[in-house]
Amino acid sequence: MAIVRYQPWGLLNQLQKELERGYQSSVGEGSIATAEWAPAVDIKEESDKFILHADIPGVKPEAIDISMENGVLTVKGEKKTEATTEQEGYKRVERSFGSFYRRFSLPDTADAEAISAKSKHGVLEIVIPKRAAVQPKKINVATEE
Repeated sequence: MAIVRYQPWGLLNQLQKELERGYQSSVGEGSIATAEWAPAVDIKEESDKFILHADIPGVKPEAIDISMENGVLTVKGEKKTEATTEQEGYKRVERSFGSFYRRFSLPDTADAEAISAKSKHGVLEIVIPKRAAVQPKKINVATEE
């Protein structure tokens, strides 16, 4: 009799992967760009700004397009494919290539006019400052006599 390792979450994990694959293939349909891979992203909120870090090793800064429209930050770009055929000597290829496309909804406090971005060691950093809080305005009601 063969010994089989018991994996209580194996079926659930497989189902989750299938659902994610189905979701990722449907995201972007009908949009300008479709993603062939998605960089991992961390978003941090500080008192005066939001900081977004995206892992995009091998992507040149000139191949990245960042835009902000209607409260949605869009980051897209492309990592050029290298020759990875068996004839070139490759036995295994795991790195991602092709276009990527990520969108993030930002709160109304985000200042779209002051967004900055830089790339260092394969990590893209986007800084989105917050606008000063708008103070409520008291409106007096006039009476007609």
